[in-house]
Amino acid sequence: MAGIRNVAEDPVYTDDGTLDIHKRPANKKKTGKWKACRFILGNECCERLAYYGMSTNLVNYLHDRFGLGNAAAANTVTTWSGTCYLTPLLGAFLADSYMGRYWTIASFSTIYVIGMSLLTLSAVAPGLKPVCRGISDCHPTTGQTAALFIALYLIALGTGGIKPCVSSFGADQFDENDTIERKKKSSFFNWFYFSINVGALIASSVLVWIQMNVGWGWGFGVPAVAMIIAIIFFFIGSRWYRLQVPGGSPLTRICQVIVAATRKFSVQVPEDKSLLYETSDAESAIKGCRKLEHTKELKCLDKAAVETDSDRLKDLPNPWKLCTVTQVEEFKSVIRLLPVWASLIAFATVYSQMNTMFVLQGNTMDQHIGPKFKIPSASLSLFDTLSVIFWAPVYDRVIVPFARKFTGHERGFTQLQRIGIGLIISIVSMIVAGILEVVRLNMVRKNNYYDLETIPMSIFWQVPQYFLVGAAEVFTNIGQMEFFYGEAPDAMRSLCSALSLTTMALGNYVSTLLVTIVTKVTTSHGRLGWIPDNLNRGHLDYFFWLLTLLSLLNFLVYLWIAKRYKYKRVITNVR
Repeated sequence: MAGIRNVAEDPVYTDDGTLDIHKRPANKKKTGKWKACRFILGNECCERLAYYGMSTNLVNYLHDRFGLGNAAAANTVTTWSGTCYLTPLLGAFLADSYMGRYWTIASFSTIYVIGMSLLTLSAVAPGLKPVCRGISDCHPTTGQTAALFIALYLIALGTGGIKPCVSSFGADQFDENDTIERKKKSSFFNWFYFSINVGALIASSVLVWIQMNVGWGWGFGVPAVAMIIAIIFFFIGSRWYRLQVPGGSPLTRICQVIVAATRKFSVQVPEDKSLLYETSDAESAIKGCRKLEHTKELKCLDKAAVETDSDRLKDLPNPWKLCTVTQVEEFKSVIRLLPVWASLIAFATVYSQMNTMFVLQGNTMDQHIGPKFKIPSASLSLFDTLSVIFWAPVYDRVIVPFARKFTGHERGFTQLQRIGIGLIISIVSMIVAGILEVVRLNMVRKNNYYDLETIPMSIFWQVPQYFLVGAAEVFTNIGQMEFFYGEAPDAMRSLCSALSLTTMALGNYVSTLLVTIVTKVTTSHGRLGWIPDNLNRGHLDYFFWLLTLLSLLNFLVYLWIAKRYKYKRVITNVR
């Protein structure tokens, strides 16, 4: 690829282990930073436009063209969406271990385009497109359904190589040990999330309208073209990128620590921690990774760094018997992240309602703007996007400087504090959604609107719940992104970014599980249940109250975890 130098030819590294792709040290000033990030942000904007352009309204596509009921369509979307946030584990492993973030993004983007193209064909091509006799009277064959799901899961695989790498790749363009660049890195995550939502704004407004009023072929074709433009953006910036050196398999290093510590189960860890094994070089033994300071937690793993007479093979340490302190601390860092990771699943469950229950709720309300124009219910997610676009720069330019005066923290809030504020806002969003549903159902009962397709209540009453979810995103999702990148060991940043994304996967799966359980329990003995096909006869409000209660309990657990968390410490000289 033009612009990418052979990294084997006299490579140059920044102090945080990032490879400068130009051969001469003087060229470091010409690479990375915002000069490189503008292409990464452009790529992300177009890629997110493609993703949200086909996913935001997917529940209606499955309902109208493939004949799925409300609960089945919602579960299909959340299961697929969950997979989109699970495949990043594969992409991250390949990026950190072998391919590097640049080539992982490039390779998986190709799979992504193939999936988007097949999805477009499934909506327009004879034989792949379901035959419809009316607006919602379609009869897809087994082959047509198979083509749809192959397309969806190719997209899920393609996005798995992009999601965990792009944010980390952008952050790699800033040197953690350079004071000026470190401050810019913190702002990068805000603007990265801003660019995501610019793409989402176009998707949830223009593209959803095209899907509902022009046709699904155009509605899916435009996102496919956007994905091609995203790849072009990415490659144009190649000459300015700094590339992170793959550090080898992180899973192998973790297994080595476990095996070495198990073998030395009876070995006593010395009181003087300086006696634990570490390389004498300035750099750690892990390629592209700074040394980590020893911590007192999880002392049982320190046994892996206790040197005994049998640990060396031909004067070289056997990695399955003796590990460095940095390698042990690398594993500890991941373990410390897990409780925080688990406490964020409930937020992802709430977030997933925007593409499912919020849309189904909106389908029952008056969607007209004036006498002729009708806004699709899925387009209401643009208010979530507008909220993010509003709050992201406000947080960066107003809230952070204001909070810094009181907290003394350079980012205004710690990353965990920022996440916690977002969790509180997400609870409020569920309360607002539940109140709206109570009001809607009261109108149905008082006026006997049970069999009306849409009741005379404006869909814009949903705006507050979407706006609150957007505000929660700015605090929780951006804080989570920055937290997992910052706390990850240098050679495991893609993997830890993927780990943070799996909260979205599990949140979608939890939503699927909750809907399944709720449907099964509430439809017993011939009852309609909370979420029937006719929501006017159901109790969607009960489902929102259930999510509110679970989110509140989760927040209390999160407070306990955050209070006891200790941030990572690296051995470095800051310039």
